[in-house]
Amino acid sequence: MKKVMLLTAFLINILTFSTSENSQAAGIYVKETPAKDDKLAKQMSVAAVTFLKSLSADQLAETKLPYDDPARFDWNFTPRKRKGITFKTMSAAQRKVAMDMIKLVLSQEGYTKAEQIIDLENVLRVVETRPANDTYRDPENFAFLVFGEPGGDPWGWRVEGHHLSLHFSSIKGEIIYTPSFMGSNPGNVLADVPQKGLRILKSEEDFAFELLQSMNEKQLEKAIIGSTAPNEMFTSNSRKASLEKMQGIPMAEMTAEQKAAFKKLIMSYLQRYHVTLKNQQWSELEKSGLDKIHFAWMGDQKNIIGSGHGHYYRIHGPTFLIEFDNTQNGGNHIHSVVRDLVNDFGEDMLRKHYEKAH
Repeated sequence: MKKVMLLTAFLINILTFSTSENSQAAGIYVKETPAKDDKLAKQMSVAAVTFLKSLSADQLAETKLPYDDPARFDWNFTPRKRKGITFKTMSAAQRKVAMDMIKLVLSQEGYTKAEQIIDLENVLRVVETRPANDTYRDPENFAFLVFGEPGGDPWGWRVEGHHLSLHFSSIKGEIIYTPSFMGSNPGNVLADVPQKGLRILKSEEDFAFELLQSMNEKQLEKAIIGSTAPNEMFTSNSRKASLEKMQGIPMAEMTAEQKAAFKKLIMSYLQRYHVTLKNQQWSELEKSGLDKIHFAWMGDQKNIIGSGHGHYYRIHGPTFLIEFDNTQNGGNHIHSVVRDLVNDFGEDMLRKHYEKAH
């Protein structure tokens, strides 16, 4: 009996592997269920509960919403009034537990970027000669929302402000972190302030130029899809990211050195997140086929700051999209976003959850 069971398991594994290989060979990709990390999911719910317990009744009322509230999809990276509790109305203790939520799901590098993005509001006050109490460029206007019951299925949370919009959804130990936006204005701090010389998204920009400038003429003909960069990312803050087709040059047509450079560029985004989320995303990219991921470029081929200058690139795979745009303020104002073309906001994960429940 034991031999029969082992043989059966062996045959199932062979059939599963064969089906997967045949599907990929045919160019078909069925998105796998995200890897589970019950420990991280538990830590995330504990951090959210700790944050919610620190709030007064009035604060809680503006911070906690049902998971299906439309506000979950109303995201933006521009200065505006936002739902949720902001740093402005938090005590020092509340700010700490709020930042602890961010620290948990990001890597140290990602957390540092988030802190620096928030601090750039102070730089903009100086550059734009605004008063210290200005509310348009405001490092205290970053809002937190919790959707559903932390630890329940499903639930999630987000933090959002100017140039920062991070979303996390969790169902049964599975965590989705998209859409995920980070921007930087200035992209390169040129003003005579303590932050002078800071480039928060340096790797994301320099590694892309490194890849572009390694290409020969034939490769550039495919990679460059426009001589002028757009003024904004194509998907912007849309609820569902969608592009008509993949453009640019696929990884399959790159040299070994260029593939390594391309992977380094992709990883400059993924390593913003907790190691579980980084590894989960990379595993899914491998399953969908790294060679199918395209790199497309528009605008200047050198990093020049000045009127009329700017550049844009995208990394586009079967289920994954990164956009990077640096065209505003003469090519010194960066927007970058990571999107899951199937599972933004955990929508595909949620659909599968309800299908299993019924």
